[in-house]
Amino acid sequence: TPGHVDFTMEVERSLRVLDGMVAVFCAVAGVQPQSETVWRQADRYRVPRIAFINKCDKLGADPHAVVAAMRERLGAEPLLLQLPYGLGDQFIGVLDLLRMRARRWTDATGATFVDERIPVALYDDAAAARDALYERIAELDEVAMSAFVAGKLDAAGAEAALRRITIAGRGVPTLCGAASRNKGVHNLLDAVVAYLPSPEDVPAVAGAEPKTGVAMVRAADRQAPLAALAFKVHTDAVGQLTFVRVYAGALSVGDSVLNAKRDRLEEVGKLYRVHANHKEEVKTLEAGMIGAIGASGR
Repeated sequence: TPGHVDFTMEVERSLRVLDGMVAVFCAVAGVQPQSETVWRQADRYRVPRIAFINKCDKLGADPHAVVAAMRERLGAEPLLLQLPYGLGDQFIGVLDLLRMRARRWTDATGATFVDERIPVALYDDAAAARDALYERIAELDEVAMSAFVAGKLDAAGAEAALRRITIAGRGVPTLCGAASRNKGVHNLLDAVVAYLPSPEDVPAVAGAEPKTGVAMVRAADRQAPLAALAFKVHTDAVGQLTFVRVYAGALSVGDSVLNAKRDRLEEVGKLYRVHANHKEEVKTLEAGMIGAIGASGR
């Protein structure tokens, strides 16, 4: 969601149902007041997160200053996985510290790139940053510490440790890019897959049996009884959508489900996967998925 103060409630609704998030910071402006507000909201919901330092192609961009501000103002533990390959008009790629490779974009849109050796002039800085990154990873993860002490911590081991660190909320993998030109977005999506939790990596959702009030938990299991939360109602030109997160079981078209708030059964007419203003009609939403119920299914 947008980070602007006008969207505070949208952030609240989103964080309540998310397993992970990407926090976007401006490479020029750094940690802004509303960035801090959203970060505190994520802290409250204990949402694992990664950070993306955007607009590295702008005049005055300084990712290192953003990392310092994250530590000072947010109390975060940013783990910088990349160094910028140039900045401002000269921002042409990133240096991957885990694999010690340079990714250089070969067109203005960031759609194509080549992975190559880090230039000799930048290698010493990258090596020093990699050593500092590995040392900090080892300090935050016991398994990585054992490998680090034995001199066996490699990229695969560091990546596995970063996932554990992120899910536990001990650190924040941090990447660089320029989203308006898609520069760094490939890396960001890879990081989402590599470090943020799947529904099976987070604790089972806790709730209560609607009629008796007895406490219950539901793990992210498709075979379990249905447990879902309707967290937002949105009306557009087409009609009304009720956004829902499925925590356990499966929600399918034609199902009759209990609306616990109204204490009545309701039939599911249409289900959608939604991306911005694009809706894809589906037959089922399974455990871990977020989708929407169409107006005819309310």
